[in-house]
Amino acid sequence: MSDTTMANSRAVPGVEGRRMFAFLCMVFGMFMAILDIQIVSASLAEIQAGLAASADEISWVQTSYLIAEVVMIPLSGFLSRALSTRWLFVASATGFTIMSFMCATATSIEQMIVYRALQGFLGGGMIPTVFASAYAVFPREKQPIVAPMIGLVATLAPTIGPTVGGYLTDLFSWHWLFLVNIVPGIFVIIASATLIDFDEPDFKLLDRFDWWGLIFMAGFLGSLEFVLEEGPTNDWFEDEAIFVFTIVGVVSAVAFFARVLMASEPVVDIKAFLNRNFSTGSAFSFVLGIGLYGLTYLYPIYLGRVRGYSALMIGETMFVTGLAMFVTAPVAGRLMTRLDPRIMIGVGFAGFAVGTWWVTFITKDWDFWELLIPQILRGTSLMLAMIPINNLSLGTLPPSQLKNASGLFNLMRNLGGAVGLALINTVLNDRWDLHLARLHENVQWASQTANERLANMSANLSQFGSDASAAALKQMAAMVRTQALVMSFADVFYLLTFLFLFLVLAAPLLRRPAGMGAGGGGH
Repeated sequence: MSDTTMANSRAVPGVEGRRMFAFLCMVFGMFMAILDIQIVSASLAEIQAGLAASADEISWVQTSYLIAEVVMIPLSGFLSRALSTRWLFVASATGFTIMSFMCATATSIEQMIVYRALQGFLGGGMIPTVFASAYAVFPREKQPIVAPMIGLVATLAPTIGPTVGGYLTDLFSWHWLFLVNIVPGIFVIIASATLIDFDEPDFKLLDRFDWWGLIFMAGFLGSLEFVLEEGPTNDWFEDEAIFVFTIVGVVSAVAFFARVLMASEPVVDIKAFLNRNFSTGSAFSFVLGIGLYGLTYLYPIYLGRVRGYSALMIGETMFVTGLAMFVTAPVAGRLMTRLDPRIMIGVGFAGFAVGTWWVTFITKDWDFWELLIPQILRGTSLMLAMIPINNLSLGTLPPSQLKNASGLFNLMRNLGGAVGLALINTVLNDRWDLHLARLHENVQWASQTANERLANMSANLSQFGSDASAAALKQMAAMVRTQALVMSFADVFYLLTFLFLFLVLAAPLLRRPAGMGAGGGGH
């Protein structure tokens, strides 16, 4: 659809409202796709029991989804141009909904892994399509409404995923983690098919589809995601599978970038990275992914392992972050029109840094109230940083580049989350071993304090049985492990603090354009 046609269509009464409603339906579809990344995380034990899966197999319920999704996200730019926004979104929502139903009917772990991979691949097309539509379809004056909407959904969905999953599993069963998508999915399919009219398809592009480029991209991104997911728990290159997939990933990466530069119609166009704001904003989005997914992972791990919270209690404790996002989103939207976006980004990452520094004082007794301020800072900072990053990265590009660029931009955030989780897990495990070794040096038979504590514990346990000394020794060993784990959490938060402070200093690298590019092109 041409710019002139879109300008005329906006002048027709009701067209703008119709498009806004269609866009809201797309945002809801994106919410479901992003929510499903984390919705199973709190209920893996129940799924494992229901499918009689092993501990090694059950992690693939999440890993298969992530690997497949990370391949579709950059591919969606090409498919959106070829099929149009409407039919790509309809196909993506239909596939996601069908695979959600199939996941609920899975009777073996093998079936579940296949269905989850297809769910992630098909549903992944919805995410970048919404981002591209936000900046291609709506004029500049609508951005303070549209930008907070997609920013809130992109950050809120993975944050509340464990909470929603915990509630559904606790109230019903793990099957409802997937069945809950069916009715909303059907609604999104119908609304998308009947209301989206942003652009027209170009089916001739399919004749020039670069299959080798897709194969190389899948090998590169899939291997990278696998290595980052499995590496921290399998001693990295000591594991044969990780070593093999690393080689596959490196070879595929070289072949993929060579193909992108040589193909007449590459499966992914990386020219957007020549734009300074887009390339810098993508780097910021990468680090934002660490803050989004890393902290969504760290807090539940602490509350579960150290505090012994159930999935439901963890969800209730972490709900504060989602509430802070809701409150901050409209404020951030209004600030966009008044403040230099680089200031908002700097303040956002400074808030992240303050929140993570606060948690460096963590002890084994922290619970809801001690984590309240850090969680408020996290939710507020996510909104203050993400909305201007989205605007500076995508809002300054010409409409012809938006679809490809949106896939790349969202890919960077997801890869940031994957790299962040791998880094966090590796540091957590290494520092835990280090603190355990140091504590063991202090808690030994030559230590008077340790012996006095052990004697007191033995005396207290003697009334429960004759083997009080062994029970006290076991209890002290557990206390030492817990204390070492808490100390390693503090180390991780120190590392994250320095990372976010670096981003505050890097904010001036972004350029504030004289006039942000308005929407209006559906190409």
